[in-house]
Amino acid sequence: MFELSGILGLVVLALDIWAILHVAGSSASTGGKVFWILLIIVLPIVGFLIWLVAGPRKGIL
Repeated sequence: MFELSGILGLVVLALDIWAILHVAGSSASTGGKVFWILLIIVLPIVGFLIWLVAGPRKGIL
């Protein structure tokens, strides 16, 4: 059981780091970036899911 929780913890950490890097590279304002990064850090799973649905995206155009 401990092995599974450790693996899940590493997966959550990797996804949070990925999300933070995408937020940092987005076209959002500095305040927006700080908000999203703090949300992801303070609420790792919920913050990631909220970012995934509603977070800033990189400028495509």
